[in-house]
Amino acid sequence: MEAEVREERWNTILKRLEPQFGGDLDIQAVLFIIGLQELGHGYKAYKKDQKLDIMHVAVCSLLEPYGYYTFEGRDAENWPHWLPTSKLPHLKPAQQHRLMQEAVIDYFEREELI
Repeated sequence: MEAEVREERWNTILKRLEPQFGGDLDIQAVLFIIGLQELGHGYKAYKKDQKLDIMHVAVCSLLEPYGYYTFEGRDAENWPHWLPTSKLPHLKPAQQHRLMQEAVIDYFEREELI
């Protein structure tokens, strides 16, 4: 995805989320929001380690269509679990950021949220 198009779509997502979640959202905040959505438990107070787990739910969910994870199922507490199916390539931080932005954009378009 070209940088201009990616940035335009990314900003559209941020504007869409702003009324409900406030401004100044970054990629980590968006991952947390997606993780909550995928978890399906709703928002409540979470401990720091739980917030990281929620963001991991988002990452696995976002990268599943790219072939990096396969959904395994939900546990007794209804937390989703994935199995790694292929190794993520070694990416520089800017490349990781771009991959996650593109995955978020794909997610919102797939879910028809934008």
